[in-house]
Amino acid sequence: MSPTASALLLTAPAVVPLAVAGVYAWAGPRSRPTAAVFAAALTETRQRVSAQGSVLVRGSVLVVEAPEPVAAPTRQVRDRAGLVSPAVILGCGSVLAADVVRDGPRTAYSGLLRADALTAWLLLVVGAVALIACSFAPAYLSGERAAGRAGERTVRHYHALVQAFLAAMCLAVVTANLGVLWVAVEATTIVTAFLVGHRRTRTSVEAAWKYVVICSAGIALAFLGTVLIYYAARQAGIAEAWALDWPTLVARAGRLDPAATRLGITLVVLGFGAKAGLVPLHAWLPDAHSQAPAPVSALMSGVLLSVAFSAVLRYRVIADAALGPDFTRVLLAGIALLTLALAAGLLLAQRDYKRMLAYSSMEHMSLIALAAAIGSPLALSAALLHIAGHGLAKSVAFCASGRILQLTGTTRIGRVRGLIARAPVLGGAFGLAMVALLAFPPFSLFASELGIARAGFAAGAGPAWTTAAALLLVLVAFAALAARTARMLLGPGTPTAESPSATWPLVLGLAACAALGVATGPLTDLLHAAAQAIGG
Repeated sequence: MSPTASALLLTAPAVVPLAVAGVYAWAGPRSRPTAAVFAAALTETRQRVSAQGSVLVRGSVLVVEAPEPVAAPTRQVRDRAGLVSPAVILGCGSVLAADVVRDGPRTAYSGLLRADALTAWLLLVVGAVALIACSFAPAYLSGERAAGRAGERTVRHYHALVQAFLAAMCLAVVTANLGVLWVAVEATTIVTAFLVGHRRTRTSVEAAWKYVVICSAGIALAFLGTVLIYYAARQAGIAEAWALDWPTLVARAGRLDPAATRLGITLVVLGFGAKAGLVPLHAWLPDAHSQAPAPVSALMSGVLLSVAFSAVLRYRVIADAALGPDFTRVLLAGIALLTLALAAGLLLAQRDYKRMLAYSSMEHMSLIALAAAIGSPLALSAALLHIAGHGLAKSVAFCASGRILQLTGTTRIGRVRGLIARAPVLGGAFGLAMVALLAFPPFSLFASELGIARAGFAAGAGPAWTTAAALLLVLVAFAALAARTARMLLGPGTPTAESPSATWPLVLGLAACAALGVATGPLTDLLHAAAQAIGG
C-alpha cells in the first residue's frame, strides 16, 4: 500500500465524521428569529397547536424553540446523512484489517497516526456500533419530535455532536502518540457531556455535570500518568519527539525508570479506567447512560468504554516490558473484581431498566479487565471478541430501551409489562439482546466468556481463584438481569403499531452478534494479530 493510501485510510475515519458534523452545524438558517416569531411560537404553545414548532419543559422553565419549516423528504435526508460516517469507518477498518494482517502496521504523518491489528479491530467495532445507532436515530428522533421533546434545531445539534463524538473516538484509535490519545479521550468527554444533557431536564443536566466532574478527575489522573511516562522516557534517553510514541516506548521499555513507570501506569489505569466505567471513578456511568438519548447511550456503552480501555491495553504492554507482568496483573485483577462485585450488588437492587443496562456495562468491562490481567493470548483474544460482542448487543439493548421509553413513558421496571404482546419485534429484540448479554449461545459473548474462563483456570493458582470469584459474581448478575428482563417481557398487553425503521437496525445488530459467535470467519487472523499486538 502506498504512503498516500495509508494516510488517507488513517485520516478518513476521524476527518469524515468531523466534516459531517460541520455540515450539520452550519446547515440550519443563519438568521436569528425575530421577536414576532417567538411571540407567535409562544401563542401556538399556549393554544397547544405546535405542528411546526416544539416545546420543551425544562425543570420549571418553559423553553420554546422557534419553528423551522422543514419538508419531510429534507428531514429524512438530513437524518440519514449521518450514516456516511459509519460506512467510511467500516470501509477504512476493513481495508486496514486486510492490509495489516498481511503486511504489518501502517503509519502516516511521521508516525503520528498508526494502524496495527488492534486499531483495525476497534475501527470495525466502532463502525458497526455506530451503524446501528445512527440507523436507529431517525426513528428515535421522530418519536422525540412527536412528543414535543425536540425541535429541528435541537435535532441538528444532536447530529453534529454525535459526528464529533465519532471523530474523537476514531482519533483515539488511530493515533500512535499517547499525548494525542489523551487529548482525543478528553474530547469525547466534552462532546458527550452535551449529549447527556440533550433533553435539558434537571435530571439530565445533573447527570451531565456529574459526568464532566468525575471523568475530568479521571482524565486529570491519566494526564499526570502520561507526564510521568514522558519523564521516564526522557530520562531513558528517548528523544523529545518520540517520548510519547507508543512503538518507541514498547521497544525501549526496559530502559524506563521503574519507580516513575509504576506510578505513571497506576495513574493511567485509574484515569482511563474512569472512562471505561471501572472503580473507583465509576459513579458517572449509570446516571449518564440512563439520561442520554438512546442512540448516544448505545455509542457510549458499546464503544466509548472499550475505546477508553484500549488505552489501558496499550499502556499495559509498556508496563509489562518495564516492570514485569505481575504488577499490571494484580492491579487490573483487583479493579476487575471490585467493579464486578459492585455491579452485581447494584443489579440486585435495580428498578430502572436503563440503569440496569448501565450496570451491566460495568459487569462486562470488568470481565474485559480480568482478561487483560490474565494476559495470555487466549485471554486477550477473548477480551477483544468480548469488546465486539458487548458493543453489538448493548447497542441493540439501549436502542430498544429508547423505544420502550417512548412506548410506555417510564423507565421503571415494575411499570413495564407484556412487551412481547404489545410490540413483538421490539420486545423480541430487547429480549434477545439481554440473552446475548447473559452470554447464551449462539451469541459471541458466550464464546468470549468461555475463553476468559478457560484462560483464567489455565494461568495458575492465583488467576484461577480470581476467575472463580468472578464467575460467582457473574452468576449473581445473571440472576438479577434474567429476573428483571422476564418481568418486562412477559404478561398480557394490547398490540401496538411498530415502525420498521426502528426495528431493522436492532435485528441487524443481533444477527451480527450471533454470526460472530458462530464463527469469526475472515476476522480470525485479525483477532489473533490484535491479541498479539497487545500481548507484549
